[in-house]
Amino acid sequence: MLAPFDPDDRLARVSHRGTSPERRPLPDYLIPLGRTFGLSSNGAVANLALTPHAVSAVNRELRNGGYDVVHVHEPNSPVVSWVATESSPVPTVGTFHAYSTSAIMGNIVANGLGARRLYNKLDQRIAVSEAARWTAERWYGGRYKLIPNGVDLGAAPTGPKPAPDSALRLLFVGRAEERKGLPVLLRSFEALRAAGIEARLIVAGATEEEVSPFLMDPEGVEVAGRVDDDQKWKLLHEADLLVAPSLGGESFGMVLTEAFAAGTPAVASGIAGYRDVLRDGVDGVLVPPGDPKALGETLHDLALDPRRRERMSDAARRGASRFAWPRVAREVVATYEEAVERPEPATRKDRIAVATGFRPRDGAAAAPPQRLPSIEPAFDANARRSPAMRIARKAAVVGFAAGALGLTWYALQRLGMDSIVKALVAATPVWVLLAFALMCVSMLVRSEAWYAVLKAALPGSRVRRRDTARATMIGVLMSATLPARLGEPSRAFIVARRTGRVRENLPVVLGTLVSQTILNIVALVILGTIMFATVGLFRGREDSLIIATLAPVLVLALVILMPMLLRRGKPSRFVRVQQAIALVRGAMVQVRSGLAVFKNPKAGAWATVTQLTAWGLQWLSCYVLLVALGLDDKAGLGAAAAVLFAVNVTAVLPATPSNLGVFQAACVAVLHAYGVGHTEAFAYGVILQAVEIATALTMGMPALLNEGMSWKDLRLRALHAAPVELAAAARRRESEA
Repeated sequence: MLAPFDPDDRLARVSHRGTSPERRPLPDYLIPLGRTFGLSSNGAVANLALTPHAVSAVNRELRNGGYDVVHVHEPNSPVVSWVATESSPVPTVGTFHAYSTSAIMGNIVANGLGARRLYNKLDQRIAVSEAARWTAERWYGGRYKLIPNGVDLGAAPTGPKPAPDSALRLLFVGRAEERKGLPVLLRSFEALRAAGIEARLIVAGATEEEVSPFLMDPEGVEVAGRVDDDQKWKLLHEADLLVAPSLGGESFGMVLTEAFAAGTPAVASGIAGYRDVLRDGVDGVLVPPGDPKALGETLHDLALDPRRRERMSDAARRGASRFAWPRVAREVVATYEEAVERPEPATRKDRIAVATGFRPRDGAAAAPPQRLPSIEPAFDANARRSPAMRIARKAAVVGFAAGALGLTWYALQRLGMDSIVKALVAATPVWVLLAFALMCVSMLVRSEAWYAVLKAALPGSRVRRRDTARATMIGVLMSATLPARLGEPSRAFIVARRTGRVRENLPVVLGTLVSQTILNIVALVILGTIMFATVGLFRGREDSLIIATLAPVLVLALVILMPMLLRRGKPSRFVRVQQAIALVRGAMVQVRSGLAVFKNPKAGAWATVTQLTAWGLQWLSCYVLLVALGLDDKAGLGAAAAVLFAVNVTAVLPATPSNLGVFQAACVAVLHAYGVGHTEAFAYGVILQAVEIATALTMGMPALLNEGMSWKDLRLRALHAAPVELAAAARRRESEA
């Protein structure tokens, strides 16, 4: 065996981003090729030997080893597998493990480097699954024998499964990566416990430090860390269910075969690679990938049906023989024999063509890549969309962002960089600093408004002003640095985390954001009224002004009355409509709990006053920046209100980080109506956005550090902060309501 071997030293930890290799003795059969480097690939990390020593060692061993056949895994992996395939002097077999739908990596990059020519030098090609065969045929062409990966049944525990415990024992084995679906499982597990199921989840293969960015509620979760083979077999044997919620990119479920060998059924995502291993309803259950609610409902049903779990356990142990090493080895050895017995080309011309890879070594006609239909499951929403729709959706997102940046660049060219720079330099620093200070104070006042709302919504929890202020600052930071509205779930998570009961309090905290949203609507209506009044658009249209003013009142009434309007009635044939109504009704009940502050006139008044005061300070900050640029003679307080209105309306669905480009366009469009030139208006937009970003960084970064979290940690938690509610829990909560 020719393979890399990493020593446990400082360089290994650096090249693998702080991860230490497992300490093992060097096997007698292993010829080491030096250390590896961890490279991101297909949503995971590939450990590859990239050193000149590895290349020279492979070439030297292939020349002098006296081998009958060379078996290369992933022939196009840089650089060892590629070199071995290219320079092998004897019959060569290649095994393909990867599953990928990426045209860039599979078609453009690899084939551009000569992958199809390289694969022609293989005497036989093996794919470990239909998913791996699909990938190889789709992007590289050729013919492939299907031989699965093997599992050592002799190493698996053979005794009876441990007696059922009062708690459902769930096991996750894998890296703490988004691709492996750990965040999805954690949300499902929290929902499972909230539905009244006593359960324990063991996470093996990852450390507490790696799991913590995804973990919102540690109750019932045990992180076993990295385990050796004996520990892994023990955990697999003791578990009631293995859960494999990977989102994609898996060509074969190796951990599924090991679980089956230990007599443990699995609940796994119905992705292409897993469907080759798990027989749905026999030795496990397949669920839609990336759907925590569906996963939670499946786990809930299995928790209440131990007889079904027992039947699947027996079927899993019997079915594991499909992947037993003796059976797999016979097929692999037969492939070796076919490769060795393949006759050499008859003519010198043919031998040269085969040796250089311009003609397939297997002697058959060339099989070019072919456009194959998707093998993703039908319940995957992505798979149901046509390729044209998926491409159009991605193109629209990219095009919108590129268009915003392109228009910004075009504006810079038309207006002239020199004139814009002059306008920026002409700004009075003292006024800019004053605007920055006002913006910072407005954030603190905004947090006071939220504190009043939280106190009313969480009467049994300890809510502190400093926690609310810190969460507000962190939310502003996330909103200013990411192209999505992650600031809201970020600050909700921080507060729920500080109350000590994340799972119970997070839905209510999220509901409190609606209270602030309604107050924000009131503020926007006021700003809009000032804007329309100062530019004269509403003259003779007072009815429209009244309707705009009443809009937040109507929204508030709708939120309060929605649960009653959506009461559960008689069963309907339209199941999906009923489910949607139930979902909306549940959300409205949650939202209504966040409006509890308005039941108390004093607390409600304080929240309203402070929230509107925060908007007033931002309005004043916008006006001070007009003074800083000397534009206040043309554009006064009315123009400042119009700017604040426009940038907040256009930021509802930001196209770029900080809505860059769109922000400046909104400022130009508004200020031009007040007689401000395009150059000065664009410069104003640049300075205003700079002040907002500076506010976010100045107040958000210290808050993030004090919280003891990294920006990446918070981003991951914000992405997966949405709580999941199972049907059993929803029915109980509705009956209580």
